[in-house]
Amino acid sequence: MSRDIVGTWDVSLSDGVYRIEFEHGSTTGKRVIYINGKEVLRRDWMFKLVGKETFAVGSTDTKATISIEAITGFSYEYTLEINGKSLQTFLDNRSKMSRTWVLKLGGADYRIVLEKDTMDVWCNGRKMETMGEFTEDGSETHFTVEKKECCIKATSSGRKRNGIVHSLLVDGIRIEEAIEQNRCLQNSAVQDI
Repeated sequence: MSRDIVGTWDVSLSDGVYRIEFEHGSTTGKRVIYINGKEVLRRDWMFKLVGKETFAVGSTDTKATISIEAITGFSYEYTLEINGKSLQTFLDNRSKMSRTWVLKLGGADYRIVLEKDTMDVWCNGRKMETMGEFTEDGSETHFTVEKKECCIKATSSGRKRNGIVHSLLVDGIRIEEAIEQNRCLQNSAVQDI
């Protein structure tokens, strides 16, 4: 069975990175949305070929909307909005509100995300139990992953423009922060602990 995928987007959320694919049959009006390869929405025989499809992404049910707009004749433009914002605006805001680290522990990949506004910590899609404490230099958030002691330190950068710096330590080893850009997670180097 062939699929008419017309749009693909990678969305980084606290609980994981999701690949969203959109299938649009411009002759049948069919609309199908896949998240990480799993079909989550199907509409067959839609007579109106343009419009919007809204669906939930991730364990926190983040609202996503795909807009279908006619450009000329039978050409269409497909855009994705997350929480009512364009994907790029959402990702730009997200990069200011969260920090992400990617590492290997015992041969397995781990993605750790700190939500700076709530201080919630996520690891591979699971919200972690944490313990926070204030220190002379700022604060520390402690949790464990695979029996490894993890600590996210929040310290002042010493410069008003840069604000607070967040660092992840796993068994005392500093992990480089991953950089989320261009709709997907890119990591300069995955550290193996």
